[in-house]
Amino acid sequence: MTPLSVLDLIPVREGGSVSEALTSAASLARAAEAAGYKRFWVAEHHGMDGIAGGATAVTLAHIGHATSTIRIGAGGIMLPNHNPFVIAEQFGTLDALFPGRIDLGLGRAPGADSRIGQALRKDLMRASEYFPQDVVELRALVTGDPELALRATPGFGAALEFWILGSSLFGASLAAALGMPYAFASHFAPDHLDAAIKLYRERFTPSPALGKPHVMAAMTVLTAESDAEATLLASSLDQSFVALRTGNPGRLKPPIPGYRESLPPHTQAMLEHVRQASAVGAPATVRAAIGRFVERTGADEIIVAGATYDPAAREHSLALTMEALAG
Repeated sequence: MTPLSVLDLIPVREGGSVSEALTSAASLARAAEAAGYKRFWVAEHHGMDGIAGGATAVTLAHIGHATSTIRIGAGGIMLPNHNPFVIAEQFGTLDALFPGRIDLGLGRAPGADSRIGQALRKDLMRASEYFPQDVVELRALVTGDPELALRATPGFGAALEFWILGSSLFGASLAAALGMPYAFASHFAPDHLDAAIKLYRERFTPSPALGKPHVMAAMTVLTAESDAEATLLASSLDQSFVALRTGNPGRLKPPIPGYRESLPPHTQAMLEHVRQASAVGAPATVRAAIGRFVERTGADEIIVAGATYDPAAREHSLALTMEALAG
């Protein structure tokens, strides 16, 4: 069976609070651990009322204390927003708290609109140009290869598992050149999935940390007792994506029966396109969809994304998904 992991954006639901969202994230991580998922990742986003994971390292400390065995990590840290030394210290601290459990996925997008650059006092367009160098520097701060004049404490010697994240050929090429595992964001940006995986595998150069290519692909996965129930749950996600694409993002809304059918054809087509990498339905439906996706991509791991308005429904979805694939 292909290993499964979980991506959580720490959604804040309509009528809820950031505190409630963080409590739900810890509960979801415990559910993922109990069900046998390999990793629990949190993504860095900023300036979004409906996402509470902006302080990613702090959030991971919260999740780490709520769990005991599952790997936890950033999927990812948007490195142009930061400097490598601070990230080395933050994730070195996490490794000291939760030894051998910390993943550090690195991306070059800002994780928000252009206003975040001003708030962070960063020229993000320019900073993104230095992403490859910053990745190499960050890895060196932790591994000591090459040795730098200043060591990060904590950070140096931490047992971090580094990843490159991406949704284009750039990330695939960088991950291959550096001999790092590669995670593709196909759950919301599926267009370059096949080309990126092919390029990564063809150009991969072994490194001390990784001897052969390793691909993790993301899918939107919501499993319920029936196809109809899962479709209803997924309408909250659909509403969020439509709101984001129309420049009006907000908090996660309650499900609406027949939501997709109520949309104009061009909006329905947009959702169908962006949800190419998805599995929404009863256990048998989800098992078949994930099976086709793994056969298509040859992914070494699948990371499942997708939020539900009722946090308990996503915990149930994780359990049903694992049971469906294990069975």
